[in-house]
This record gives sequence, C-alpha cells and structure tokens, in this order.
Amino acid sequence: MQIEETTYQGWAGCYRLTNGSIELIITGSFGPRIIRFGLAGSHNEFVELDETLGRVGTDEWHLYGGHRFWHAPEHSVRTYQPDNQPVQVEPYADYVHIVQPVETATGIQKEIDIYPHPDAAQVTIVHRLRNRNLWAVELAPWALSVMAPGGRAITPLPPRAGHSPDRLLPTNTLSMWSYTDMSDPRWTWGRQHIMLEQTAAAPQKIGVLNSEGWLAHARDGHLFVKTFTYQPGATYPDMGCSVQLFTNSVMLELETLGPLVRLAPGAYVEHVERWYLFDGVPTPQTEADIEAHVLPAVRQALDGA
Repeated sequence: MQIEETTYQGWAGCYRLTNGSIELIITGSFGPRIIRFGLAGSHNEFVELDETLGRVGTDEWHLYGGHRFWHAPEHSVRTYQPDNQPVQVEPYADYVHIVQPVETATGIQKEIDIYPHPDAAQVTIVHRLRNRNLWAVELAPWALSVMAPGGRAITPLPPRAGHSPDRLLPTNTLSMWSYTDMSDPRWTWGRQHIMLEQTAAAPQKIGVLNSEGWLAHARDGHLFVKTFTYQPGATYPDMGCSVQLFTNSVMLELETLGPLVRLAPGAYVEHVERWYLFDGVPTPQTEADIEAHVLPAVRQALDGA
C-alpha cells in the first residue's frame, strides 16, 4: 500500500491510497468519508457533487458524495449530524484508521479502518461505532456508498423455490417508503434479483432482507461489488432491512446495515464490507444479463477473489 497526503477537488489534507490496482482518497478535513474509489487511472465510482467541492466547516449536513457511515434507524437529528469537522487519519503499514470527533448530539463516535489488498482491486472496510455516552443506546451500523449517476444497482433475493407443503412461510421482507413507486420504470423486478436504474428523476427507495451477503453496481463497463455478513435471526432496522437502495436525480446509493444492538457505555459495534471492482462487465438490462455477466464476478467476490 502506498499512501500520500494530497489536495483533492479543493480539499486540502486528503490522503491517497493505492496498491497499483485501485485508488482511494480519504478526506481529512471532514468525514469519515472515502470520497473516491476506482481503478487506478480510471474514473471515480462514487459521485462528486460540484456544489460541495472544496466546502468544509459549515453547520449543515452535506451530501458531498463518496462513501459515508451513519447509524440507523434514520432520524432528522441523529442521522444528519454534520460531519464537517476534521478527522484523525492514522496510516499504518497495511491499513489506515480514521476517527471522527464524538458527535455532540448523539454521543456516538465513528471510526473506519481501510485495508487495501496487496495488489488486487479489493479493499476491506471496517466500520465501527463507539458509545461515548453514560447510558446505553440502541442503533445499527449503516454503510452508504453514493454511486456516480447513470448506473444500475443489483440486489439478490433469497433463493426462490416452487410452492409446496413444506414452504408455507415467507422467506424475506420488502420495505417501502411513502415515495416508493413500484410502477416506476427504473425498477426491474426479477425472480431472483431486483435492479434500480439511476436517471434524472424523483427519489425512489426500497429495503430488502438480503441474506445472500452482496450488492452490486454496474456502470460504464465496471462492476462494483460489496459483500457483507448477514446474521440470521437478528433484528434489522426498517422492518428487517439488511440492504437498502436509494436514488434521486444525481446519484444512487448502495446501503448495507448491521443488526440493531443495544450498545452499552464504552462499547462498540463493527460492520465490515469488502469491496471488489471488476472491469469489462456490461451493464445488465435483464435478469439473464445478471446471470451471464454479474454473477460470475459476484462468485469470485464471495470466494474472496
């Protein structure tokens, strides 16, 4: 891993990480935030918003873009705590540790550890929430990758099977918000997968009990896959969501969530994602395309590539 301090898009105090295959840029002036992730020498898989480039230090929460870290369930106060202050970035031999100041309104402290693979287009992201309060707090870790416009998100459903006397109970949930419109043409409702396309249109969102442990995003010949561990029997936020997909007119979010926990004072909870980036993968239009082009890469990721 190579790391250097740099200025990026008007933000001083950023850190560039590369292993020769991939490049990540961490913001030091606000966060924790991974503002860039991509193949070395190629485009950013994450969105960058022109109106916030170089901006820091305000009292309002800003989308910025990139990959961010929240705690669920979503709430107008606790979720949208501004992350506009400098973070502590600590480089080590094989990883980088990022620590945010304790959130004044919640008493929660966010940390992210980044472990790039020695040479492949892979990276492990460890998200950590610490309870700095004097009382317990119920929450769930929530990792959100804000993808550049023009792509398609893919989430699997639990394995499908035919009707039979031994299959009488449901296998998964599908959560919808007041603005979810199942007739919107950006949705593709397949038998085994759901796809969501990003266009310049109104917001859409769903949550899914994804027990398969992966999400993907296809755009411009690249396939971004992130894997996570699903915990059977655990209670997940938002009526049982382990993943959520959200889009609006400028971006698309791939979100994974951990189970709800009651975090004691001084305790912490971790949520781990592993990212993989593949080149030469066409954007799927149908479920047959997913089978042909996406699933071979996903299988590599689930096998550890």
